[in-house]
Amino acid sequence: MTLDLLPIGQDARIAAVDWASLVPEEAQRLRALGIDIGARVRLAYRGVFFGRDPIAVEVGRMTVALRRTHAAAMTVEVLADAGAPA
Repeated sequence: MTLDLLPIGQDARIAAVDWASLVPEEAQRLRALGIDIGARVRLAYRGVFFGRDPIAVEVGRMTVALRRTHAAAMTVEVLADAGAPA
């Protein structure tokens, strides 16, 4: 499943990222924010209007807004322990 399809509130771990599909500067910014393979994430918000952008993702104690296309480049593994902090 890709990050853009993750249900709101569901904990997951980033399993793979298609870095080649992103502009190098965008990929560098995402890595600097801790959004990389192995990071625990939780989808906090999905836009309600056309395109459903932006997507808000909790990474640790931060909430980061992503474009849906960026989230679609990330494959996630759903985590069973939904009560644990991301």
